[in-house]
Formats: sequence, C-alpha cells, structure tokens
Amino acid sequence: MTAHTPLTREEIAGVEFDWFATDPNGHLAQFLAAGDDTVPAHALASEELLEATHVWLDTRPETEATNTPAGGFDEHLCAPQRRGAFVYDHVPGEAGVYRLVAAPRTPLTLDALPAPLQAYLGTLRLPVALGAARLFVGLDGDAQALTD
Repeated sequence: MTAHTPLTREEIAGVEFDWFATDPNGHLAQFLAAGDDTVPAHALASEELLEATHVWLDTRPETEATNTPAGGFDEHLCAPQRRGAFVYDHVPGEAGVYRLVAAPRTPLTLDALPAPLQAYLGTLRLPVALGAARLFVGLDGDAQALTD
C-alpha cells in the first residue's frame, strides 16, 4: 500500500495551492486556491494523489480551444480546460469562494482517470454541478452555486 502524506492548512495558507474535485455528473475541476486555506479536508488527504492528479491532467493532450466565459484575461490559467477540466480561481477576500475561469465544451468524466485517482477524486465530489459562474466550497466539501 502506498503511503499518503497529508497536507496541513498551515502549509497551504498564503501560497498557491491547486486542488481537484468532481461533481454529481463525474466532471472534473481544478481549483486555484491562491492562498485561501478554505479547501475541503479531503483535498489535503494525500500529497501523492494530488500530485498524481496534476501529472495525469497536465500530460493529457489538449483537445479543445480555450473557453473563458468571463473573458480572455484568464487565458494563462486555461490549460486544464483545454484538456477537459473546469477551472475555478479563488475570489480574493472571500473565503471559500471561487469564480469560473474556463469551462470545457466536452468535460472529462471521472471514469477517464486511472482507478486510484478515481477513488481519490470520489472523496472530493461536490454536491453541485460544475459550470456555475461562482461557487462557495466549504471545509467539509459542501458547496453551492452563488448568484450574486
């Protein structure tokens, strides 16, 4: 069995930390926490599985053009979207709040990932469909779309 090194909130506070989650449809998203330590506890469970998810996604071929609903100023953050993942970026000054940066036209689904990553990301399933312009994600993995 592979050892898993948990991360702490102290380690991620104030630094760029990216984490992943899925939604009820099995779609994948990369969240850019930008120093906010309000991320689900399950996202901190395994540094090794988090890194393996990054490597898996980063080495997939790009399959579609950039799609930035809020405008092209975020294009430098869109590589995961071009590979099929939603991309959310933390809203400065709003703990646990993320804005949609890029939305894939053909989203990846959880079953495309290797079995160990499917199991890991299965613990990071948000109870809200990805694609909302703004999301709140809490420490326990609860989430909701925001309309303001």
